[in-house]
Order: sequence, then structure tokens, then C-alpha cells
Amino acid sequence: MSALRRRDNDREVALRRLLHRDGLRFRVGLQVPGLRRRTMDIAFTRWHLAVFLDGCFWHGCSVHGTSPRSNSAWWQQKISANQARDRDTDRHLAEIGWRSLRIWEHETLEEARGRVYSALAAQGHSAPHTIAEQSPD
Repeated sequence: MSALRRRDNDREVALRRLLHRDGLRFRVGLQVPGLRRRTMDIAFTRWHLAVFLDGCFWHGCSVHGTSPRSNSAWWQQKISANQARDRDTDRHLAEIGWRSLRIWEHETLEEARGRVYSALAAQGHSAPHTIAEQSPD
């Protein structure tokens, strides 16, 4: 488990490249204000939007989350603590005027991209390009 990358994993990098190519600018790994040990995967500071890419196993996805048979009580406690920390982070961000967007590991990059654009639009951002205008790669 220690070999798993917490940051800059393939999925995060792919989404960041896609958004950057669209002309969006953001911060990576920005500390959550007031919570020292928590960071945002992608932060749009101008629009106060925090994006988190959550793994289905580690964050207890109701669709794809699994429960290991070995040491199951410990794993259930670990995943429950992760979920509680996620809720606490979202609550804290809302209290200081930020919006949280949680994207599940099972969502496609295009779905994730669309959700980011929708969240930015809800914050009053007009994107430099619409998704429909993008040329396929």
C-alpha cells in the first residue's frame, strides 16, 4: 500500500493536463486554509473551488467500494474515518466560502472535466472554451 501515490497519480495528472489545455489555471496540492494536514488536489483560488479526486476503495464509494475480508473491522474503521474527514473538510471549506467538488475514481475524464466546468459556471466563471468546442485528440 505504501507504493501507491497519494499525489500526482496518473488520473490526477491526466485531468490537470486536460483542464490546463482548456486554458484553465489552478493550483495543485494547495493546503486547505485552517486545516494544516489537508490539501486540495486541484484548487481554483479565484473562484474558491476545491477539487478532490477520491479513490473508490479509500473513500468508500457506494458503487465500487469493496471491503477486504482480511482485517475487515480495521479497514471499515479506516474507510469510515476517511469519509468523516472528507465531510469535515467539505464543511470547513463551505464555512470559509469555498465550494468542494468530489470526483470519484470511476468517473471518466470527460465526466470529471464536465463536472469541473459546471462547478466553475456555478461560481460565475465563464470558461475560455466550451467543452463542445474542443477538438478530439
